[in-house]
Amino acid sequence: MSSIPDDYLHRIYAGVLGKLVGVYLGRPFENWTYQEIQDKLGDIRYYVHDKLDLPLVVIDDDVSGTFTFVRALEEHGASADLSPEDVGKTWLNNVVERRSVFWWGGNGISTEHTAFLNLKNGFTAPASGAFTTNGRTLAEQIGAQIFIDGWAMVAPGNPALAARLAEAAARVSHDGEAVHAAKLWAAMEAEAFLSSDVNHLLNAGLAFVPAESIIARMIADVRRWVQEDGDWRQTRQRVEDNYGYDKYLGICHVIPNHAIMIMTLLYAGHDFHEAMHVINTCGWDTDCNAGNVACLVALMHGLAAFQGGPDWLGPLADRAIISSADGGYSINNAARIAYDIANLGYRLSGNPTLQPPKDGAQFHFSLPGSVQGFQATMHPQSPLDVVRISQGQDSGVDSLCIHIKNLTDTSSPVEVMTATFTPLDILQVDRNYDIMASPLVYPGQRVKAELRAGDSNTTVLTVCLRIKAYDENDILTTVDSQPINIKSGQQNSLQWTIPDSLQNWPIQQIGIAISPAKGSPNLDGAIFLHSMRWNGVPRMTLKRPANKSRCQSFWSRAWVSSVDKVHTDMGPSFFIAQDRGEGLLSQGARDWADYTVMVSNFVVNFGGSMGVAARVQGLNRYYGLMLTKDKRVALVKAADNERIELMSMPFVWEENRKYQLRLRVQGSKIEGQVGQVGLVALDEDYVGGAVGFVVTDGSLSADSIAVCPVES
Repeated sequence: MSSIPDDYLHRIYAGVLGKLVGVYLGRPFENWTYQEIQDKLGDIRYYVHDKLDLPLVVIDDDVSGTFTFVRALEEHGASADLSPEDVGKTWLNNVVERRSVFWWGGNGISTEHTAFLNLKNGFTAPASGAFTTNGRTLAEQIGAQIFIDGWAMVAPGNPALAARLAEAAARVSHDGEAVHAAKLWAAMEAEAFLSSDVNHLLNAGLAFVPAESIIARMIADVRRWVQEDGDWRQTRQRVEDNYGYDKYLGICHVIPNHAIMIMTLLYAGHDFHEAMHVINTCGWDTDCNAGNVACLVALMHGLAAFQGGPDWLGPLADRAIISSADGGYSINNAARIAYDIANLGYRLSGNPTLQPPKDGAQFHFSLPGSVQGFQATMHPQSPLDVVRISQGQDSGVDSLCIHIKNLTDTSSPVEVMTATFTPLDILQVDRNYDIMASPLVYPGQRVKAELRAGDSNTTVLTVCLRIKAYDENDILTTVDSQPINIKSGQQNSLQWTIPDSLQNWPIQQIGIAISPAKGSPNLDGAIFLHSMRWNGVPRMTLKRPANKSRCQSFWSRAWVSSVDKVHTDMGPSFFIAQDRGEGLLSQGARDWADYTVMVSNFVVNFGGSMGVAARVQGLNRYYGLMLTKDKRVALVKAADNERIELMSMPFVWEENRKYQLRLRVQGSKIEGQVGQVGLVALDEDYVGGAVGFVVTDGSLSADSIAVCPVES
């Protein structure tokens, strides 16, 4: 058992926030030069997304890859012996080809695209990213270091372990100087739990880099220039003159970008705000560079890093988007990510993991400043300070604090909501990345909010749970629970089973709506939201909306798809085709544990093994009830590149004949039924996950797929 810092969770939270702030700050002007930034934006000292008419929180490979690939420690065991091959399997399980995580710039152009194709074609890591496979130029682009922050955060105060894990991850796609950069930065971030001395951190990182490497030589140069210049702009010019983009081939080489990251640390590692100013004003790969620098500086100084300067955290509101094959992890927040990474660190060090806050409430507000994505909807004619959202304590309970100051326009309630599915503005961005996401909440689940009214409230407040869902015309439609009145100092709870009327309407937001009680002239007071949770398995039937013309919009986007073609506008609700190999169409989240999934009028049109899947945890981890190519019915466990038959029996199924499929998962028991044929098997590896269709080398169709609790 290894020691863990007392403030470990809070430092992880700071590091996650730093990564998000840096990426989302630098994203709008990624790949601009220093001169372009000076000409168009001037010095960068705060978010500039609004100047370029962009949302702040967007899809980006730096966020998706960082917080997806570290989950290899979940999929393959929290061990220091995690191998490149293990991380490569996590790539294949979580990356949807041409759709998620990466910039899909082309084979031989995008390093990650190329390495992914190598993995798909049978190369195992590290061969998938090696010089001998891809050549030096491609293997030494920037990608290895941009995804490494998680590996450092699970190894607090242990730079050797961080470097080892970072190397295993980096070698899936990179080689040479790119791997050196990743190891060095990971080692520095791990050591940052113990020290905020930049030169000490650099020395700690250099211990894991060959002395004769370009990285080591460049760092020596930058250190000397900083001492000589005393002016970051002058040193930046020296970096460009000696290590600039014109000195290295490829789209985005690691050396130029690593050089300005080192320069920024030496000039501004003591001050998060100045570090963000320098690294972003320098240009080049701004989201990658700012994300790594911000994470390191935040780990060095903890949550105090964000104080005393611009409000980085207010506009962010903890929000994160992770586009991967695990659709229930896509709409995310920094607090959830921090707990997940911290628990990986505890497992890796042999320590007990953290207990879920507030008995597992999804929104618990237990970290300092954490609002978990909740934001207020403002009245356009109201002053900006009418509604204030913050995290704090109420009677000793960590809470979301909602203060409303004399709102006289009470024609509409104050909404305080958080996203549970894809926001509309994400789809309006001209982007390089697609979003893969499923809603977090569904009809049939029970929602509960614990709240209290402020002691000094002079107005009785009316509060209800509120949901906004995309209807069949992709219009956000509001649905409310029964309201309650809550008086000054009163504690109460709201409970609501999400109604059947929201079947096939993806739920995009959840929260509360606050109004003055009847007869009150204004809205004034405070509500403290102690927690919000949802429990249970959905009770719903997923099928094509009546309005066929809208099937390609949010109803379709709720499905995570690795299949080649999904038709939802002809014949059955689902008409799915896969040209080569296996494809998966899934929806749901890992908190679905014990349930029954039923498929109506399932038809194999043509091809190989087809079926229904349960407890889906990516593309290559699920339980399936399959009609196999050799005329059997089988319960199958997908375990990375293996398809293990847990039980099977002969079943002469026919193409183009309709079957009713039923798959039940309860604890370790897996039961499947096709017509009168039943199968039972035991397995304990996957405890929860989504539902979906599996299609192999052909096509299938179905009228609907239904989910319900096992007691049904």
